[in-house]
Amino acid sequence: MTRRLSLYQELDPDLVLRAYAMGVFPMADHRDAPGVYWVEPKLRGVLPLDGFHLSRSLRKTILGDRYRVTADRAFDAIVALCAQSATDRPETWINPPIAHVFAQLHERGFAHSIECWDGDRLVGGLYGLALGRAFFGESMVSRATDASKVALAWLTARLRVGGFTLLDCQFQTDHLRTMGAVEIRRDAYMALLNASLGETSAGLASGSPVVTGVFGALDRLREVGVAPSAALDKSTVSGPVSGRDIVQLLGHTS
Repeated sequence: MTRRLSLYQELDPDLVLRAYAMGVFPMADHRDAPGVYWVEPKLRGVLPLDGFHLSRSLRKTILGDRYRVTADRAFDAIVALCAQSATDRPETWINPPIAHVFAQLHERGFAHSIECWDGDRLVGGLYGLALGRAFFGESMVSRATDASKVALAWLTARLRVGGFTLLDCQFQTDHLRTMGAVEIRRDAYMALLNASLGETSAGLASGSPVVTGVFGALDRLREVGVAPSAALDKSTVSGPVSGRDIVQLLGHTS
Protein backbone atom coordinates (compact mmCIF):
# COMPACT_ATOMS: atom_id res chain seq x y z
CA MET A 1 0.00 0.00 0.00
CA THR A 2 1.03 3.60 -0.60
CA ARG A 3 0.35 6.62 1.53
CA ARG A 4 -0.06 9.94 -0.27
CA LEU A 5 1.41 12.64 1.89
CA SER A 6 0.34 15.81 0.11
CA LEU A 7 -0.87 16.82 -3.33
CA TYR A 8 0.54 19.16 -5.94
CA GLN A 9 3.41 20.85 -4.18
CA GLU A 10 5.92 22.75 -6.27
CA LEU A 11 9.00 20.69 -7.02
CA ASP A 12 12.22 22.30 -5.87
CA PRO A 13 15.52 20.38 -6.19
CA ASP A 14 16.47 20.87 -2.55
CA LEU A 15 13.00 19.82 -1.44
CA VAL A 16 13.29 16.66 -3.54
CA LEU A 17 16.69 15.81 -2.02
CA ARG A 18 15.34 16.24 1.50
CA ALA A 19 12.31 14.10 0.65
CA TYR A 20 14.44 11.21 -0.62
CA ALA A 21 16.57 11.44 2.53
CA MET A 22 13.35 10.85 4.50
CA GLY A 23 12.20 7.91 2.36
CA VAL A 24 9.63 9.88 0.35
CA PHE A 25 9.51 10.50 -3.41
CA PRO A 26 7.26 12.33 -5.91
CA MET A 27 4.95 10.81 -8.53
CA ALA A 28 2.21 12.08 -10.79
CA ASP A 29 -1.16 10.53 -11.60
CA HIS A 30 -0.25 10.58 -15.30
CA ARG A 31 2.27 12.26 -17.57
CA ASP A 32 -0.01 15.22 -18.33
CA ALA A 33 -0.89 15.89 -14.67
CA PRO A 34 -0.17 19.49 -13.59
CA GLY A 35 1.46 18.51 -10.30
CA VAL A 36 2.72 15.65 -8.15
CA TYR A 37 2.02 13.86 -4.89
CA TRP A 38 4.47 12.44 -2.36
CA VAL A 39 4.67 8.69 -1.88
CA GLU A 40 5.84 6.70 1.14
CA PRO A 41 5.44 2.97 0.43
CA LYS A 42 4.77 0.66 3.36
CA LEU A 43 6.69 -2.03 1.46
CA ARG A 44 9.80 -1.01 -0.47
CA GLY A 45 11.52 -2.74 -3.35
CA VAL A 46 15.32 -2.88 -3.07
CA LEU A 47 17.94 -4.76 -5.06
CA PRO A 48 20.80 -5.94 -2.83
CA LEU A 49 24.03 -5.05 -4.62
CA ASP A 50 25.48 -8.43 -3.71
CA GLY A 51 22.36 -10.27 -4.86
CA PHE A 52 21.94 -9.40 -8.55
CA HIS A 53 20.65 -12.47 -10.41
CA LEU A 54 22.37 -12.83 -13.77
CA SER A 55 20.44 -15.30 -15.92
CA ARG A 56 22.17 -17.32 -18.61
CA SER A 57 20.48 -15.39 -21.40
CA LEU A 58 21.29 -12.00 -19.89
CA ARG A 59 24.89 -13.07 -19.24
CA LYS A 60 25.19 -14.06 -22.91
CA THR A 61 23.76 -10.71 -24.05
CA ILE A 62 26.15 -8.74 -21.85
CA LEU A 63 29.19 -10.84 -22.75
CA GLY A 64 28.40 -10.34 -26.43
CA ASP A 65 28.20 -6.56 -25.98
CA ARG A 66 24.86 -6.61 -27.79
CA TYR A 67 24.32 -2.99 -26.79
CA ARG A 68 26.73 -0.12 -26.36
CA VAL A 69 26.24 1.10 -22.79
CA THR A 70 26.99 4.64 -21.62
CA ALA A 71 26.38 6.72 -18.51
CA ASP A 72 25.11 10.31 -18.38
CA ARG A 73 25.45 10.71 -22.15
CA ALA A 74 21.74 11.28 -22.86
CA PHE A 75 20.03 11.98 -19.55
CA ASP A 76 17.15 14.09 -20.93
CA ALA A 77 16.55 11.57 -23.72
CA ILE A 78 16.30 8.69 -21.24
CA VAL A 79 13.82 10.59 -19.06
CA ALA A 80 11.76 11.42 -22.16
CA LEU A 81 11.85 7.79 -23.30
CA CYS A 82 10.75 6.61 -19.84
CA ALA A 83 7.88 9.12 -19.94
CA GLN A 84 6.59 7.91 -23.32
CA SER A 85 3.62 5.60 -23.51
CA ALA A 86 4.11 2.18 -25.09
CA THR A 87 2.06 -0.92 -25.80
CA ASP A 88 3.19 -2.56 -22.58
CA ARG A 89 2.95 0.70 -20.62
CA PRO A 90 0.15 2.92 -21.97
CA GLU A 91 0.49 5.47 -19.16
CA THR A 92 3.42 6.74 -17.12
CA TRP A 93 3.81 8.86 -14.00
CA ILE A 94 6.64 11.11 -15.27
CA ASN A 95 5.10 14.54 -15.90
CA PRO A 96 6.85 17.83 -16.86
CA PRO A 97 7.49 18.97 -13.25
CA ILE A 98 9.24 15.69 -12.46
CA ALA A 99 11.24 15.74 -15.70
CA HIS A 100 12.23 19.36 -15.07
CA VAL A 101 13.39 18.89 -11.48
CA PHE A 102 15.41 15.81 -12.40
CA ALA A 103 17.08 17.74 -15.21
CA GLN A 104 18.10 20.29 -12.57
CA LEU A 105 19.34 17.54 -10.26
CA HIS A 106 21.33 16.06 -13.14
CA GLU A 107 23.00 19.42 -13.74
CA ARG A 108 23.91 19.49 -10.04
CA GLY A 109 25.45 16.02 -10.18
CA PHE A 110 22.79 14.11 -8.24
CA ALA A 111 20.72 12.50 -11.01
CA HIS A 112 22.25 10.01 -13.43
CA SER A 113 21.31 7.82 -16.36
CA ILE A 114 22.45 4.60 -17.99
CA GLU A 115 21.83 4.36 -21.72
CA CYS A 116 21.76 1.35 -24.06
CA TRP A 117 22.38 1.97 -27.74
CA ASP A 118 21.89 -0.19 -30.81
CA GLY A 119 24.15 1.65 -33.21
CA ASP A 120 23.09 5.27 -32.88
CA ARG A 121 19.58 4.39 -31.69
CA LEU A 122 18.73 4.73 -28.01
CA VAL A 123 16.89 1.51 -27.19
CA GLY A 124 16.70 1.51 -23.42
CA GLY A 125 18.13 2.51 -20.09
CA LEU A 126 17.25 3.97 -16.74
CA TYR A 127 17.69 7.03 -14.57
CA GLY A 128 17.74 7.79 -10.88
CA LEU A 129 19.11 9.83 -8.02
CA ALA A 130 22.40 9.33 -6.15
CA LEU A 131 22.58 10.59 -2.59
CA GLY A 132 25.19 9.53 -0.07
CA ARG A 133 25.82 5.86 -0.75
CA ALA A 134 22.23 5.28 -1.90
CA PHE A 135 20.94 5.20 -5.46
CA PHE A 136 17.20 5.66 -5.98
CA GLY A 137 16.09 4.10 -9.25
CA GLU A 138 13.31 6.16 -10.79
CA SER A 139 12.37 4.49 -14.03
CA MET A 140 13.72 2.05 -16.60
CA VAL A 141 12.71 1.52 -20.21
CA SER A 142 13.30 -0.96 -22.99
CA ARG A 143 12.67 -0.62 -26.70
CA ALA A 144 14.72 -3.71 -27.59
CA THR A 145 15.07 -7.15 -26.04
CA ASP A 146 16.61 -7.03 -22.55
CA ALA A 147 17.86 -3.45 -22.94
CA SER A 148 16.55 -2.38 -19.53
CA LYS A 149 17.98 -5.53 -17.92
CA VAL A 150 21.38 -4.78 -19.41
CA ALA A 151 21.15 -1.22 -18.08
CA LEU A 152 20.31 -2.47 -14.59
CA ALA A 153 23.21 -4.93 -14.66
CA TRP A 154 25.64 -2.16 -15.64
CA LEU A 155 24.15 0.10 -12.96
CA THR A 156 24.60 -2.55 -10.27
CA ALA A 157 28.23 -3.11 -11.24
CA ARG A 158 28.83 0.65 -11.34
CA LEU A 159 27.35 1.13 -7.88
CA ARG A 160 29.45 -1.69 -6.46
CA VAL A 161 32.65 -0.16 -7.82
CA GLY A 162 31.55 3.28 -6.61
CA GLY A 163 31.05 2.24 -3.00
CA PHE A 164 27.25 2.45 -2.90
CA THR A 165 25.38 0.30 -0.39
CA LEU A 166 21.70 0.71 -1.34
CA LEU A 167 19.85 0.37 -4.63
CA ASP A 168 16.27 1.48 -4.04
CA CYS A 169 13.77 0.24 -6.64
CA GLN A 170 10.78 1.93 -4.95
CA PHE A 171 8.21 -0.74 -5.86
CA GLN A 172 8.70 -4.46 -6.37
CA THR A 173 7.72 -5.83 -9.79
CA ASP A 174 7.93 -9.27 -11.38
CA HIS A 175 10.53 -7.84 -13.78
CA LEU A 176 12.75 -6.68 -10.91
CA ARG A 177 12.16 -9.82 -8.87
CA THR A 178 13.73 -11.97 -11.60
CA MET A 179 16.93 -9.91 -11.20
CA GLY A 180 17.15 -10.26 -7.45
CA ALA A 181 15.02 -7.43 -6.06
CA VAL A 182 13.28 -8.06 -2.75
CA GLU A 183 10.51 -6.32 -0.83
CA ILE A 184 11.11 -5.06 2.72
CA ARG A 185 9.04 -3.20 5.30
CA ARG A 186 9.43 0.52 5.80
CA ASP A 187 11.32 0.28 9.12
CA ALA A 188 13.90 -2.06 7.59
CA TYR A 189 14.20 0.20 4.57
CA MET A 190 14.73 3.29 6.73
CA ALA A 191 17.53 1.51 8.60
CA LEU A 192 19.26 0.77 5.28
CA LEU A 193 18.64 4.31 4.04
CA ASN A 194 20.00 5.98 7.15
CA ALA A 195 23.10 3.80 7.07
CA SER A 196 23.65 4.67 3.39
CA LEU A 197 23.19 8.40 3.91
CA GLY A 198 25.29 8.82 7.04
CA GLU A 199 26.54 12.40 7.29
CA THR A 200 24.67 13.33 4.11
CA SER A 201 21.46 13.96 6.06
CA ALA A 202 23.21 16.50 8.26
CA GLY A 203 24.70 18.07 5.17
CA LEU A 204 21.30 18.48 3.58
CA ALA A 205 20.00 20.17 6.72
CA SER A 206 22.93 22.61 6.69
CA GLY A 207 22.75 23.23 2.94
CA SER A 208 26.00 21.40 2.20
CA PRO A 209 25.18 17.84 1.04
CA VAL A 210 27.96 15.29 1.25
CA VAL A 211 27.96 12.69 -1.52
CA THR A 212 30.08 9.68 -0.63
CA GLY A 213 29.19 7.20 -3.38
CA VAL A 214 31.17 7.77 -6.60
CA PHE A 215 28.91 7.19 -9.59
CA GLY A 216 31.78 7.81 -12.03
CA ALA A 217 34.25 5.39 -10.41
CA LEU A 218 33.82 2.87 -13.24
CA ASP A 219 34.70 5.52 -15.84
CA ARG A 220 37.75 6.66 -13.89
CA LEU A 221 39.11 3.12 -13.86
CA ARG A 222 38.76 3.08 -17.64
CA GLU A 223 40.60 6.40 -17.94
CA VAL A 224 43.66 5.13 -16.02
CA GLY A 225 43.65 1.77 -17.79
CA VAL A 226 42.66 -0.38 -14.82
CA ALA A 227 40.18 -3.21 -15.23
CA PRO A 228 36.97 -2.62 -13.22
CA SER A 229 37.46 -6.01 -11.57
CA ALA A 230 40.59 -4.58 -9.95
CA ALA A 231 38.32 -2.63 -7.62
CA LEU A 232 37.33 -5.96 -6.07
CA ASP A 233 40.17 -8.31 -7.08
CA LYS A 234 43.09 -6.02 -6.23
CA SER A 235 44.56 -6.92 -9.63
CA THR A 236 45.43 -4.62 -12.51
CA VAL A 237 44.69 -5.23 -16.19
CA SER A 238 44.56 -2.57 -18.89
CA GLY A 239 41.53 -2.16 -21.12
CA PRO A 240 38.19 -0.40 -21.54
CA VAL A 241 35.07 -1.42 -19.68
CA SER A 242 33.30 -4.22 -21.54
CA GLY A 243 30.45 -6.60 -21.00
CA ARG A 244 32.96 -9.18 -19.77
CA ASP A 245 34.07 -6.75 -17.03
CA ILE A 246 30.46 -6.29 -15.94
CA VAL A 247 29.88 -10.04 -15.80
CA GLN A 248 33.06 -10.45 -13.74
CA LEU A 249 31.92 -7.78 -11.30
CA LEU A 250 28.50 -9.35 -10.98
CA GLY A 251 30.20 -12.72 -10.59
CA HIS A 252 31.22 -11.54 -7.14
CA THR A 253 27.51 -11.60 -6.28
CA SER A 254 25.15 -14.55 -6.02
